[in-house]
Amino acid sequence: MITIYHNARCKKSREGLEIVKNSGKEYKIREYLKEPLSEEELAELIDKMNISPIQLVRKNEKIWKEEYKDKDLSDKELITVMTRNPKLIERPIVENDREAVIGRPADNIDKVL
Repeated sequence: MITIYHNARCKKSREGLEIVKNSGKEYKIREYLKEPLSEEELAELIDKMNISPIQLVRKNEKIWKEEYKDKDLSDKELITVMTRNPKLIERPIVENDREAVIGRPADNIDKVL
């Protein structure tokens, strides 16, 4: 089963959803702004992506620039910040049973389909 962590207001996320839909594979949508991820869920996704938490942060968001940019945060603290402020999570994220990717660029999604 494919899961897409989606924000319907984001053009890149909508493009990612179209790729998933067109794949013909079974999928589910999780609108993570409406149904936020727990710290454990986010940590598991980051592990599946094989990235560090800072690589998942949207650094151009106002809240990041105003509240967190100049702080030296641990990986655990970054995960907490993203779960409390889900707008800071890059999107879309597409996940299968074994791995997950950030759908930027969109061809990354093919890796998990």
